[in-house]
Order: sequence, then C-alpha cells, then structure tokens
Amino acid sequence: MAKYGQKSLATLSTVHPDLITLFSEVVKYFDNTILYGYRDPALQFELYKLGRKLEGTEWVIVNKSKVVTYKDGINKLSMHNYSPAKAIDAIPYPVNFKETDRMLFFAGYVLATARQLKEQGKMTHDIKFGGDWNRNTLLDDETFLDYCHYEII
Repeated sequence: MAKYGQKSLATLSTVHPDLITLFSEVVKYFDNTILYGYRDPALQFELYKLGRKLEGTEWVIVNKSKVVTYKDGINKLSMHNYSPAKAIDAIPYPVNFKETDRMLFFAGYVLATARQLKEQGKMTHDIKFGGDWNRNTLLDDETFLDYCHYEII
C-alpha cells in the first residue's frame, strides 16, 4: 500500500475535508503525489504568468502550451485560492507529465472513488476533473486541459 510523503501530506492538509477524504482513500490503492492544494495570490500570479508576457498593462498569451491557469489570483480566483482550497492537483507516482494516458486512467480511479465515498456518506460534494470541466464524459470538447486538477462542486 502506498502512502504520502511529508510534502504531499502537508499540501493535502490545506484542502477541503472532502478532498482530504478522497485522496487519503485513493493513495491506498493508487500511488500518487499531491502537487498543489492552497495557493496564495503571489504563487497563483506566478503560475498565471507562465506562457504570457506583459504588453502594456495586460498579460498576453505568447505560448499556449506553457499556460497552466487562466486565473490570476487577484481579479479571478482559482479554486486553489480559497482556504481551505476547493481544488487539488495530484498526479500518479512516479511523476511523468508526458504520460497523459496514465493521468486519465488515474482520473477515472479518482472520480469512481469520489462517487463511491459520496454514496457511502463519507463525502458531501461531487468532484470535477480538469480534463472534463463540463462533466459530460467527453474529453475532446475541452479547450483547456489540466489533467492533474480536481475540485469540489
């Protein structure tokens, strides 16, 4: 059985109790790492700037492949910017961002576990995945893919 290291545990402690419940169960059967939970406005803005450059007073996208968020943490809040965070970023271990098939497989496991825990009364919220924002189970209709992202609804 896998378990989280100290860094993942510390990050996990910054999120909504339903996400703690969910990922505490997931790690028992699917080794993963917690990348982000709560993000303060400064960190959120640093992530927002990725793939962008400042033109006058606006941050303009210059490399869409490097964009990781559309929320700046100031004018537009991410679900990561609440305390406790309403979002978590997790990825299968060992970490390989190029293994999108593995991340999708992991997402299926996370979402199925979330549904089961909610049905058992151990969670109160549904979960949304960053690869299927509209929750229609179609992945090719999304314009922004964030395969590590999960948030409460």
